[in-house]
Amino acid sequence: MVGIVGYGTQIPRYRIRVEEIAKVWGADAPSYKRGLGLNEKSVPAPDEDTATLSVNAARNALLRAGILPQELGAVYVGSESHPYAVKPTGTIVSEALGACPHVHTADLEFACKAGTEGLFITLHEVKSGVFPYALAVGADTSQGAPGDALEYSAAAGAAAFIVGTDRLIAELLHTDVFMTDTPDFWRREYTHYPEHGGRFTGAPAYFKHVSGAALGIMDKAGMKPQDFTYCIFHQPNGKFPVQAAKQLGFQEAQWLPGLLSPTLGNTYSGSSPMGLAATLDVAKPGDTILLVSYGSGAGSDAFIFRATERLTEVRGMAPLVRTQLDEHRVFIEYGTYAKFRRKILKAE
Repeated sequence: MVGIVGYGTQIPRYRIRVEEIAKVWGADAPSYKRGLGLNEKSVPAPDEDTATLSVNAARNALLRAGILPQELGAVYVGSESHPYAVKPTGTIVSEALGACPHVHTADLEFACKAGTEGLFITLHEVKSGVFPYALAVGADTSQGAPGDALEYSAAAGAAAFIVGTDRLIAELLHTDVFMTDTPDFWRREYTHYPEHGGRFTGAPAYFKHVSGAALGIMDKAGMKPQDFTYCIFHQPNGKFPVQAAKQLGFQEAQWLPGLLSPTLGNTYSGSSPMGLAATLDVAKPGDTILLVSYGSGAGSDAFIFRATERLTEVRGMAPLVRTQLDEHRVFIEYGTYAKFRRKILKAE
């Protein structure tokens, strides 16, 4: 057996409401809230970047895993907002955790599915016996151009998973993938903000790939929507994952525990992994979980997990996702938000 041994998350405490962004640009806040299914989003402080978020999430994962950092054979950090263009985030994270020097490290990038990309790799590496344990992190301090629709959703957060073959809290049952060359979203080198294809990002991009991966893995597993306790889909906003779930035949009770974007925003590479972490926070032994990510460009990774008895034993050893999301929030005005972003962009 192979699966998840420990998991952890990190969410910045700062938030900005949709109304605050809309007020600055003279936009209709209720229309944006209805259209995107969002109320607010997380905002990274000037001293929070992908590396710091990843370290904190990984430390929480280690607490639940109950292993030493030196036991990690690999550390992979998936993000599209690495602090350096040429300088790996993974070495920073590995050193901070105490996993160095005998650890395989790599930075991954595939738009919003870079986090599950690392999870996919570590699961199959560990399963093949290359490493006893491996760490996969999905983290971003995502960017949206001022006034663009992405500014209302682009958020920050990290989710980390330690993979192994013993001490499992969630056993892997199946994986599958669905990829095409679909240019719905991109960012050129030396530019701070991404561009997107507007409505093109919907049916031919997000929904085609998410549905393709979900249907593919269910066919492989011989399972139907009613066979799952929970489902998680990538959350670019609050409407797309719900619409995808309904189209595939899932019910609200299956997707609601992992739906975070209405108050978190889109954490890009951390989006669907964060939803998985929130679902593990409430899952019971024997529950089956479907996870489908999405990354522009475009592709989806799909996973089926089954929760084990050990999940309930270790869950309380690190902060729960909803606790990080809902407690100790600090709402800021747009001026403070712009100042935070300016400092981060200057650092980048």
